[in-house]
Order: sequence, then structure tokens, then C-alpha cells
Amino acid sequence: MASEDVKRTSDSAVSTIVNLAEEAKLASEGVKAPTGHVLLSIAKSLVAGGVAGGVSRTAVAPLERLKILLQVQNPHSIKYKGTIQGLKYIWRTEGFRGLFKGNGTNCARIVPNSAVKFFSYEEASKGILWFYRQQTGNGMTTSRCSTHTLLRLGAGACAGIIAMSATYPMDMVRGRLTVQVPYVGLNFAVYESLKDWLIKSRPFGLVQDSELSVLTRLACGAAAGTVGQTVAYPLDVIRRRMQMVEYTGMVDAFRKTVRHEGFGALYKGLVPNSVKVVPSIAIAFVTYEVVKDVLGVEMRISD
Repeated sequence: MASEDVKRTSDSAVSTIVNLAEEAKLASEGVKAPTGHVLLSIAKSLVAGGVAGGVSRTAVAPLERLKILLQVQNPHSIKYKGTIQGLKYIWRTEGFRGLFKGNGTNCARIVPNSAVKFFSYEEASKGILWFYRQQTGNGMTTSRCSTHTLLRLGAGACAGIIAMSATYPMDMVRGRLTVQVPYVGLNFAVYESLKDWLIKSRPFGLVQDSELSVLTRLACGAAAGTVGQTVAYPLDVIRRRMQMVEYTGMVDAFRKTVRHEGFGALYKGLVPNSVKVVPSIAIAFVTYEVVKDVLGVEMRISD
């Protein structure tokens, strides 16, 4: 019964956001868009998001494989230490294909999640921005930059909730939402805000003809991934500890971890995990935008 309620809630949220976004688009254009055009646009956006997830996951597949091997390695028979030594060991014993073993299964999980996440963010950002303008009668001017960032953060949080609810078994949703919502929200908010700042301020000649280069966008994605990973990582550490040790709740887990091991315990493993996550986020953002450009999908409503 609880799973059905969660599913109905997520479906309702998706429908509401899609409806808001379409109303916003129609209101700005002043015409009624054909149903076929809307469906094609949705399909293209989902394809772009799925491709972004598949490409970004495949790009860091060797690091993902290494992480798993390090976690299950026999402590009494350590064959490699560190990233470089581990990758060399996989190459030597299993060859090139060994670096990507299991990637197909990972992509089968990541692709639909990424497709729903990016599509949900686009629709949520349009819907929330349109609703904000309807309520306040204000546009997103430079003086309201902080408000715009908060709206993006909210849209990213909505995207995280919808993507997790739509693509993960219901019994896994509750625990993962604790970490993924702030993480996804921060990723989108930092990436979009940083791009806007670069386009408006044009520092160091990074912007030409109001367009950012692929390398600059990769840097924006890497910065977004770093911020999101750093802020949300302690939540992930606590979530994993709660699966292994009995605590009365998340607050109790935080308090005991910091008291017995220090604040640094909340960031154990952050650096090696970031080596995998940060480039993955950067590649996902840029791939999504490139594929959308190729497919001719409108990126977002004007600020």
C-alpha cells in the first residue's frame, strides 16, 4: 500500500510539473502547440538525458569497477593499492574488456534515471519559473539572481525526487532520497548559475558570442559536481553506516560518528570517490546539452 501511494504521488508530481511547463511554454508563445510536437520534444529530451547518463557512466566505468574490487578485496591478500596500481592490475589480468566489466548493467540502471532526471529538471524549472512570474509579476533580473538560484535548487530537488521514485524500487527510495535530493539540486543549481555568471561577466575571455566552449562547460560541470559531492557526502557516509550499525536515527548517527571519530570521519573516502563522480557529472551535463543541440530541442525558457 505504501509503495502504491509513493508511486501515485510521483506520477502526480510528474503530471503537475509537465502541465505547468506546457502552460508556461504556451503562454510565452501565445499559440497552442500540436500534441505530436509536444510528444516529440519530450522524447528528444528523454533521449538526450539517457545518452548523457550512458556516456558519463561509461567514461568512468574503469573507476567504478576498481571501486568495487577495492571494496571486496581480501585484506589478507592485497594485490594492489591505489587507483593507478589497481587499474594496471585489471589491465594486466583481464585486458581492456575487464575495465568495463559490468558497465552494461550499470548503464541499464543509470540511463533511465538520467533521462527522467534531466527531463524533470527542464520541466520543473520551466514550471516553477512560470509560476513565480505569475505570482510576483517579476522577471528574473540580475538583482534577483539569488532568487533564480533558489528556484534552480528547487527544480533540481524535484528532479531528484521524481527520478529516484520513477526508476528505483520503492523500498530503496526513502534512504537514497536523503542523499540524492540535495546532491542533484546542488549540481543543477551550481552548474546553471556558474554558466550564467560566466556569460554575463565574460572573465578571462572564456565567452565568445554568448556561448561557452565545451571545455568551459566541462569545468562548470566539474565545479558543480565538486560542490554537490562535498556537501552531500557526509549524508551518504551516515546512510551507509546506518545500514551496518544500529542507531536511533540520522542525528544519533551524526553525533556518535563525530564524537568517536572526529568531524573528518564524515568525509572518509571523499577524494577517491570524487575522482569518479566529478568527471562523470561534468561529462553528463555537457553531453546532455550537446545531444539536445543536435536534436534541436529548446534548452529552457529565457531568464
